[in-house]
Amino acid sequence: MKNQAGTNSSDKILAAATRIAQAHGYGGLNIRTLAADVGIKAASIYHHFPSKADLAAAVAKRYWEDSAAVLEGLWTESSDPLHCLRQYPNTFRKSLESDNRMCLCSFMAAEFDDLPEAVKKEVQTFADVNVAWLSKVLSAAAVVSSKESKRRARAIFAAVAGAQLMARSRSDISLFDAVIESYRAAGLLPA
Repeated sequence: MKNQAGTNSSDKILAAATRIAQAHGYGGLNIRTLAADVGIKAASIYHHFPSKADLAAAVAKRYWEDSAAVLEGLWTESSDPLHCLRQYPNTFRKSLESDNRMCLCSFMAAEFDDLPEAVKKEVQTFADVNVAWLSKVLSAAAVVSSKESKRRARAIFAAVAGAQLMARSRSDISLFDAVIESYRAAGLLPA
């Protein structure tokens, strides 16, 4: 029973830390604010995560794991790789739909020089997971050759993350949609 309660507390801490980091990044992840948000004492957070770096690494790891699961779910639910590619931008749009938040790993990537090594690793893994998935789907859709798929995947990942950044800076989700449509019109993403 104690382990279950501990896991539940860890989950609540990770969920609240994710929301904070999506709005304020690693630099804005404050243990006292987090503790107040979860309804526990700050010292209790250190019971689960010995340091802010450990907490942020766990948050980023969970984020990319959840993102990977969403992408794989999209892949397994559709027999059409073009449909998967058309849906990909929505995985970033969801953050904007949640109080104009950013993709957590995109936000942390902007703070890369100031991140602890363990957090850097998880942030890089997020990008690697997205690029690998996009590359696989691009190849399956025969949009580009398998030789070119990784290059195109990187371009799509960077472009969609950039569209999210532009939309967030203006608190305008319609800007995200318009930029994504321009990527489709230009041929970066399938129409």
